[in-house]
Amino acid sequence: MKKMKKIFESLNLIYYEYNIQANILFLDHYASKDNMSRERMKITYALTKEGIDFFIDENENIVISYKDKFFVRLKLRCKNIFKKIRNNGKKIYILSDIKVNNAINLPMFDIKYLNQEIDLESYDALVFTSKNAIKALDTMNKTWKNMPSYVIAPQTAKILIYLGGKLAYLGKKHNGDEFASEIKEKLYGKKVLYVCGTKIVSKLVSILNDINITCDSLAIYDITCKDYQKKVNLPKESIIIFSSPSTIDCFLENVTWDDSFRAISIGKTTSQYFPEHITPIISDSTSLEACVHKALELD
Repeated sequence: MKKMKKIFESLNLIYYEYNIQANILFLDHYASKDNMSRERMKITYALTKEGIDFFIDENENIVISYKDKFFVRLKLRCKNIFKKIRNNGKKIYILSDIKVNNAINLPMFDIKYLNQEIDLESYDALVFTSKNAIKALDTMNKTWKNMPSYVIAPQTAKILIYLGGKLAYLGKKHNGDEFASEIKEKLYGKKVLYVCGTKIVSKLVSILNDINITCDSLAIYDITCKDYQKKVNLPKESIIIFSSPSTIDCFLENVTWDDSFRAISIGKTTSQYFPEHITPIISDSTSLEACVHKALELD
């Protein structure tokens, strides 16, 4: 399993996500056919080169298999049928409008772009840790697409590529402070702009500035909690996915926490912002799809 993880990390995958427990690369079904095909070719080439058996299932996921493929296919189909029956009554909530299979959307915040004149000519590169920053910048200055962009995670990279940006580096750790450590050698001696929101939870800017990288930050969007006017009632045993510290604050403003609820945190950074009475389960990787998979695995 560790060998698999190492192989896939080296490929910098964006549209396929490796689940180490299932030993399956799950496809993001919102990926374009061209992007999916290119990435699948890269994966299958790497696996074939390493002599690793695999097959592509009916959902276009890539299943790593060391055993008889017919037996594995049959086992997976039976497992999926059992999962569907077991998970039929589960209520899984994502606190945004991003669609993920098997989850219900319950948006908890509004995003406001802080429109302004932006001059990018003096910068060598851009740094993004949020897809909202990319979307906001695209409405204010189109020249960003010509600049190399350093992006923290696949979900952010998807938006960058979709909007026509130049992906120079894709983070592996998906945590702001660790991401800064990953890119510091690549950006040494350069002047870079960290495009972000008004609320920053990492020390990325100070980490880069401390090592001869001129890093400015530019806040171009703000997140405010939705006001549902009266408390939202969720069913008992609901599973709620929290993708940022902001979602925790906004959720608790609009929903009264019930002891039967379970919380899933998209990562370690977000998990540190929960109040003491809520102990989150941390997702295996930092994507909403992985969070939903985690929720489906819960008893």
